[in-house]
Amino acid sequence: MRSAIGAGVFSLLLSGCVENEVSTNEAPIPWFEEQSAQRGLVFQYQSGQSERYLFPEIMGGGAALADLDNDGNLDIYLVQGGELLADNSPGNKLFLNVGDGRFEEVRGGAGAADTGYGMGVATGDYDNDGDVDLYVTNFGANVLLRNNGAGEFEDVSEAAGVADPGWGAAALFLDLDLDEDLDLFVVNYVNWRPSMEKPCFNENTALADYCSPNHYAAPAPDRLYRNNGDGTFTDVSLHAGLGAAFGNGLGALGTDVNGDGLFDIFVANDAMMDQLWLNRGDLQFEDEAELWGCAVDQHGVAKAGMGVATADPDNDGDPDILVVNLGGETDSFFRNTGSYFEDATVSVGLATDSKRYTRFGVALADFDNDAALDLFEANGAISRSNQENIAAGYAEPNLLWRGGSRFEIVHPPGGTIQPLTNTSRGLALGDVDNDGGLDLLIVNRDGPVSLLINRVGDRGHWIGFAALNGEGSSVHGAVVSGLIGPTRVYRAVQPAGSYLAARDPRVHFGLGGETGIRDVVVRWPDGSRENFGDFDAGQWVDLRKGSGAILGQALPDGARHVDPEGSLRSWVRLAS
Repeated sequence: MRSAIGAGVFSLLLSGCVENEVSTNEAPIPWFEEQSAQRGLVFQYQSGQSERYLFPEIMGGGAALADLDNDGNLDIYLVQGGELLADNSPGNKLFLNVGDGRFEEVRGGAGAADTGYGMGVATGDYDNDGDVDLYVTNFGANVLLRNNGAGEFEDVSEAAGVADPGWGAAALFLDLDLDEDLDLFVVNYVNWRPSMEKPCFNENTALADYCSPNHYAAPAPDRLYRNNGDGTFTDVSLHAGLGAAFGNGLGALGTDVNGDGLFDIFVANDAMMDQLWLNRGDLQFEDEAELWGCAVDQHGVAKAGMGVATADPDNDGDPDILVVNLGGETDSFFRNTGSYFEDATVSVGLATDSKRYTRFGVALADFDNDAALDLFEANGAISRSNQENIAAGYAEPNLLWRGGSRFEIVHPPGGTIQPLTNTSRGLALGDVDNDGGLDLLIVNRDGPVSLLINRVGDRGHWIGFAALNGEGSSVHGAVVSGLIGPTRVYRAVQPAGSYLAARDPRVHFGLGGETGIRDVVVRWPDGSRENFGDFDAGQWVDLRKGSGAILGQALPDGARHVDPEGSLRSWVRLAS
């Protein structure tokens, strides 16, 4: 067990280091156990792969972990593909958590079984009624599914004005104009249609295969929908400045990169420069990725951006960004200095091992609860290497890194006794059994879904929080911080990210050897701050806006706010 903050965590992003060799003397102790079938989760994403190699067939699909029936347990929503050019999709699937991380399929999907050719999903309470709603991106019209509060859904896409007809990839809900309702940002991938398809050939096998996005030269504009507060949205893409911008967008996340109190949007583009849309207020944005140093890598190369993650591993209060890319290309770890990003991929230890495979789903999270963020990447190729077995030709093993002063590969690969070799795409993170160990849900193209249950044997102490508004909904973008030992550690409510997936909106802190966390402060999107005091380890805690002690300014490290009125309150739900 390492110390509460992890050995050398503050030197995580120091420059001038040389890439670590993969350790060969570490005992192969598994961190995860694949338990999908035994926990009732039976699902397989169907690509509908045909002899024509239609481009959308290689890109899906996604998943969501969210409490859809308000019982305190994470449920699972899985997006389905099907036959791309036929109207016979089996539909998306909804699995409710019946307790202890065990699932039962809701027959018929409770109104959420959209039958479009599915890509990804975003979660959020867009109508402020206390229930988590779903937005599904498709090749074709996207779908908004309103939750009625009992885990039943209604398709309100047309009435709400968000049935975008393009090829949707990532989507996210975030209050971009700070009016206390969630706006919707939708990433479109390529303006593709079947008539554009021409034969492409694999450079390794010389056989027919899927084309790259550059083959089509048809990047697509993204969409921004303003929430009108009455259940409808208005397309403000042109007003926002997005109308003249195009990209092969796949991953997206929203966070305040420059600390001005407004949420910005980062888009990972495939084989094009990435975009950083800085929020200028009044729902107007400017792409400042080149100026901020995150459009390309340190060599000026635009990579094949796919999955994205944001976190603050150096605990300086500024969100850093990780982009995962195509096989042969390294990850891109962009360290936020407050006014620009620096490419710290080499110094954090990701410049060699990361480029072995094609990475899609990604999670920066503390899996062993030592207070240092670890890294998991779900991998799968987009051009096959095996001419004998077409389906297996795209499969690759996943990768797991332990965090600390630098990321180091964990053995066995991917953290499981037997490496899981699939064509993995969407990855969602969350604690499905509420035991304080973060689990992983992975969608595999034309293969069974994977549910990786955390089995780290020497996990440290932990605590988790849900930052909630008056309706009991998660406040996207809220930042929860607390003192672990002498260090203030930051975690943001960030359901969007990874690839085509939505994660558990609760924030999780590994505490290492510490038995609690002190001076828990929430910075809400409106700029207000509340102190909720100290908490013992081993519980999930709900922090409701307005129930803490209001702070006039951010607490300095080591400070202790005292509530003179004795009115500090919180709602605590002990882990089962």
